[in-house]
Amino acid sequence: MASQDIFAKPVDTKAPPSRIPVRNDHPVRRKGIQSQAPLQTNKFYSNFFLGDQRCPSFTFPYSVAWAGGKGVSASWGMSCSHIEEHQRVFGEVKFDGASSFYLNPIGIQSMVISAKELGEETTLSMDSITAFSARVHLSKNETAQPAISFPLVQGMAYITAQFDGSVPLIQSGVFFKAVSRVTTNPKEHVTKYNFHLEDGTTWRVYAWRTKGEELDLKVINNNRAESKSPFYGILQVCKDPGSKGSEDLFDDGAGVYPVTLELSGSVFGQEGSYSFKFQKNGHQLGHLYMFALPHHLSSFNGETMKRVQEVRLQSTTKGVATLVKGTEWAMVERHMPTEMDFAPWHPENGSMKELSSEAKGIIRAAAAKELSQNIAAQTNLDSMYFSGKALVKFATILYVVHELLGDEALAKAGLGQLEAAFGTFAANKQKYPLQDFVAAWGGIVSSASYKTGDDAVDFGNTYYNDHHFHYGYHILAAATIGYLDPEWVNANRDYVNLLVRDVANPSEDDKFFPLWRSFDWYHGHSWAHGLYAAMDGKDQESSSEDVMCAYALKMWGRVSKNSDLEMRGNLQLSIISRSLQSYYLYKKDNTVQPQQFIGNKVAGILFENKIDHTTYFDPNIEAIQGIHMIPILPATPFVRDQGFVREEWEAFFDKGRVDRIRNAWKGIIYGNYATIEPKKAWEFFTSRDFDPQWLDGGASMTWFMAYSAALGCL
Repeated sequence: MASQDIFAKPVDTKAPPSRIPVRNDHPVRRKGIQSQAPLQTNKFYSNFFLGDQRCPSFTFPYSVAWAGGKGVSASWGMSCSHIEEHQRVFGEVKFDGASSFYLNPIGIQSMVISAKELGEETTLSMDSITAFSARVHLSKNETAQPAISFPLVQGMAYITAQFDGSVPLIQSGVFFKAVSRVTTNPKEHVTKYNFHLEDGTTWRVYAWRTKGEELDLKVINNNRAESKSPFYGILQVCKDPGSKGSEDLFDDGAGVYPVTLELSGSVFGQEGSYSFKFQKNGHQLGHLYMFALPHHLSSFNGETMKRVQEVRLQSTTKGVATLVKGTEWAMVERHMPTEMDFAPWHPENGSMKELSSEAKGIIRAAAAKELSQNIAAQTNLDSMYFSGKALVKFATILYVVHELLGDEALAKAGLGQLEAAFGTFAANKQKYPLQDFVAAWGGIVSSASYKTGDDAVDFGNTYYNDHHFHYGYHILAAATIGYLDPEWVNANRDYVNLLVRDVANPSEDDKFFPLWRSFDWYHGHSWAHGLYAAMDGKDQESSSEDVMCAYALKMWGRVSKNSDLEMRGNLQLSIISRSLQSYYLYKKDNTVQPQQFIGNKVAGILFENKIDHTTYFDPNIEAIQGIHMIPILPATPFVRDQGFVREEWEAFFDKGRVDRIRNAWKGIIYGNYATIEPKKAWEFFTSRDFDPQWLDGGASMTWFMAYSAALGCL
């Protein structure tokens, strides 16, 4: 029998404890936001309240941006853009014959929805902010009511504008080639215009009047059409690809628009399902249409697949988007890794814990040496990220010693030290304690930027960057400690749950944290980018640390006996695995990303609008590839399958090329190599010539040896 809705219950609803001080201010002002905290920080519409509010919002397949008097149109309205495959720009060839990046041009104002009332004093504000949607308002000045409002939902088939008595303008920076009004209305009180632009594209404009006169446009020149009178109702714009039946479908959906969506899910054994239930508004006739991405289509259940249409538009970085009819999508993941635990894991053999006596002896010697290190000094750093990595390093060593080696005495000696080290963070006595921004954005952040004045310190944690990476490591360390010492869980449950709630709160009943800060259920992976305006939208670099966070949530759910959390973690792992294999990790047969780019094997940094095969910190190939390997976990081969690992190895590291690497990425790459060649990885890690510089600060010889030996049955 399927479980109840695994998204229904909050992790907790308590206020953060007093040892985490409350601040009501934040360096980033909540510009134009009319909703109350907790507020979203990492979502697709964030550019509308950041910087000068003019950077685009990528709804897929469209992007929208406040023109703000700029650009060819010089409009004060909302610019609508859609980029075709042939418009992409590719970077120079660097590695394996692949382009170093590709991007989509921005600032093309194909169609602009505006109002005659808007001008130099126009202000932009927002309300109805959720994890999945928001509404943007344009007003003629700070005190005026909105002239136009735009409900935004990812995948929307039209850019929808709500008018309540202002005078509509349709403008273009591409210029009108021909404009015509369709003589027969597609629905009662819905007028329709066809705009053919100079770039050869066709855009449909629909206007559903709710009172007053129908929309009657007068074309002033080749970039401006004005309504002859005030308008009350819904005005919509969409690009028609001209495929068979596309115009009829857009006619059917005219006047209907999404407001937000409700997420729900259930589990039955290894099968997990989740659904988007779109809340629609507008005209009573016709159907709601939404665009789905490739990973949605490959997981739709049979009933949803029947509603997939033959209308497609290119998206910026996620392949081709496909139109789907109806208010609900149901997606199924049939092979969730429910049995995966802390042990090395193989996709066919499951958890693998058996080690030979010889392997145990070698691993034990490494573990004893590593556990003699100063755990407190290595973990209490000036970074939540690096501290978390170190905590996981020692927790994993202790797991190996206790479970795979069976040496309870050695494990017990180290466990006390690790629990004390973790206790520094639970007591909020680390170098840069956490702070609670309950009245500002909501959630908990590092105090590092306040104390240093540097907005980039600790990778921007104070500005909500990378929380799922930083806190994910701490959650994973806690799960491992709690597995080894079950009594420890109750004493630390509330603190660890705070970290869970900050990155992965599933319920609006929790009033202290936004829903799903990091994970984007539409895209199937997380965004690491917090409160910084960006022309290319949100981004995420390390796909493997996204995997780590989902795995951490799963394991903390298991250890803390929160079955909903555990199942959500399993479901997230499955969705991430599916989406990454389309968007981040490229086999030769990848048909989603451009052929000129897939030779890179990994994305590098994936933005909403571009993909750049590099890192933020190192342009060398071992770092670019390695940032999508780190950390090596039981979940690693679930996402990075053997075929992919072999292709990547042959593209960049075989025939002795890996031996030219003389830094910590070498250990990561060999740990990853254990997925396909565990014996060779074992030989590398047990070699007398092994250099400690080849070991990452968050990795251990103990785990790499145990991982290789277990997978290789050594």
